[in-house]
Amino acid sequence: MVSRKLFFVIAGICIFFLSACGPQAVAPEAEFDTPAHHVKNGQKLLKSGKIDAALREFNRAKELDPKYSPAYVGLGLVQGVQGEFDNGFKAMKIAQRYADGKEQKVAVHVGYMRLYIMGGEKVNKNWLQEVNARFNNAIGYIPDLPEPYFYMGIAYKNSYKFQKAAANFTKVLELDKGLVAEADKEYAIVQKIQRAMPGSVVGKKIALLEKITRADAAALFIEELEIDTLFKKRTPKKYDTAFQDPTKKFAAGEYVKTPPATDIENHVLKADIDAVIAIGIKGLQPGPDHTFQPEKIITRAEYAMMIEDILIKITGDNGLATKFIGSVSPFPDLRNDLPFFNAAMVCTTRNILETKDVATGEFAPMEPVAGAEALLSIRALKTQL
Repeated sequence: MVSRKLFFVIAGICIFFLSACGPQAVAPEAEFDTPAHHVKNGQKLLKSGKIDAALREFNRAKELDPKYSPAYVGLGLVQGVQGEFDNGFKAMKIAQRYADGKEQKVAVHVGYMRLYIMGGEKVNKNWLQEVNARFNNAIGYIPDLPEPYFYMGIAYKNSYKFQKAAANFTKVLELDKGLVAEADKEYAIVQKIQRAMPGSVVGKKIALLEKITRADAAALFIEELEIDTLFKKRTPKKYDTAFQDPTKKFAAGEYVKTPPATDIENHVLKADIDAVIAIGIKGLQPGPDHTFQPEKIITRAEYAMMIEDILIKITGDNGLATKFIGSVSPFPDLRNDLPFFNAAMVCTTRNILETKDVATGEFAPMEPVAGAEALLSIRALKTQL
């Protein structure tokens, strides 16, 4: 009997010391200095791209309650954004261990979904299956929360399964319990991609981009519009019939011609860029310093001028370049004396490009061009050509 009592005393002492060695909660310093409040702030900051500030909020939540599962979910997502996926998954495992109640368990599974989406094949070749498994676990706990459906939609979109993506975004809209604006935006993007029907692998990848670069535009014009083929068909061949002196020889090694663009040699889209340079599309040529700047983001104004030039080159209608000069601008943010006004009018009147905001009629010339928008415009252009 004594030995049994002694055992319980020793066990109690061990448990006490083990708990004492673990992380201790700090005392709150203000009324809203709570784990839930800091996690909520962290989520907002993470969404707005303020990673360091979000990290501080999630760490503060963990300090206040070392066993608060949502804090570890947030920390895991921050690690994922930073590309530290191993640490991200470790944080999610801790979050899963401390998850209390169905909502926290759903949040953990959604956190895993987001990590797999961020990492893709870098973290697991079967990442989509992993996302699907976590999705099923999440809706098994609570079937009518929007988060699992939204991120399942993102996963399908990133895998080019656009019909399934649309179905999940539609489910979020039907539930009407959160993420409605985000789901509506994603659904519109998926619809544009489906309407554009990209035929190339490059086109599908670019379709997912929020902002396209000069290199992306070159790839779309070659891979999707096939402008090089169109240009050859519509442009008559030129032959040099001038007399050539057979005795005239060039001095070897006299000079080395500088390539049109010196900054694309190792670029993955070099072939497409070279093809576009050869055609001479306005706004998509190398500068005087022989640089193409392949990673530079394209604005809507620049893109409109490229489309206008393609139309002129392929149709031979030079009048398009001045067709709307002097016209009243229908755009509240675009004066009719701007150099890209005519191009904007050419593109919008032909339904190749849409206004950025239907309600206000703004063209938003300095905003970037999304991949889905570019693809849809190319499909409209291809139909007209």
